Amino acid sequence: MPRSDEPTLQNEHEICVFAPWPLFTITIESLTDKGDEVYFHAGGQGVWVARMIVGLGHRSMLVGPFGGEQHHVIEALARAEGLGLRPVPVKGANGGYINDRRGGERHEIANVAPPTLDRHEIDDLHNATLTEAIRCGTAVITGTPDNEVLPADLYPRLVKDLRANDVIVVADIAGTVLDAVDEGLTLLKVSHEELHEAGLAEGDDIASLSRALHSLRDKAENIVVSRAGAGCLALMDGKLVEAIGPQMAANDPTGAGDSMTAALAVALSQGLDYGGALRLATAAGALNVTRHGRGTGKLRDIEALASSVEIREVKL
Repeated sequence: MPRSDEPTLQNEHEICVFAPWPLFTITIESLTDKGDEVYFHAGGQGVWVARMIVGLGHRSMLVGPFGGEQHHVIEALARAEGLGLRPVPVKGANGGYINDRRGGERHEIANVAPPTLDRHEIDDLHNATLTEAIRCGTAVITGTPDNEVLPADLYPRLVKDLRANDVIVVADIAGTVLDAVDEGLTLLKVSHEELHEAGLAEGDDIASLSRALHSLRDKAENIVVSRAGAGCLALMDGKLVEAIGPQMAANDPTGAGDSMTAALAVALSQGLDYGGALRLATAAGALNVTRHGRGTGKLRDIEALASSVEIREVKL
């Protein structure tokens, strides 16, 4: 008999994803004896989150700035994956990178920075995100590289407007963006490394991370901290809980956190309780590390893994 908190996704929802820096990505690999293989994808944190939302059987509406010759490629690649798009035209050209993985590890051989938006483009991006998120009812807010693309003060204004219109707001942000947001998030997802960099956690032990979680309570109603292969720690519904997932040999650890964020947004849009949400998110992150490609995984496999995720309340 399935547990009462086991995640079961039924009704399809559309989720808005705020993506301030969509990218083109080119990866060179050598998987066969026939020579190199080259893979072209749309990328950036927002794209990786949107990709997993679609993988979980839901629809995504990605809102972001698109400009230059690159935008034609990025839009075509994103639409080919089934991602919904609300492109906001900008004068600058989208950024991107080229990675060489022929030796097994990622080595960056080229990097194009994303554009810096002017005030009119920022207003257009805010308005497009606001209206699409109100229509969808759930929004994922992704961050930016510090001091790039747009000023961090857009975020608290956007979050305030979204919550005033009853939108569920899930944020995966850190650095100056997290500092700028003072309240209003339904759920904040952050990594333990980001807590260390911010000076909020002095160690990886549960007591240190718990203190960091509580220090962020003014910003978010619920907080989830990903801990790489150690699962996650969460403060949800006023309870401190730990989620321990199945152990996987990492093929590519990048993108696991974005998969978790997508799964948390899907779970909240479905009205799952904290146990179901954490099971789904932990399973999505664990499966992603076994795969080539960020924000990837099949719903059937994720739901199967979710049943083996252990949820336990933490008493300090």
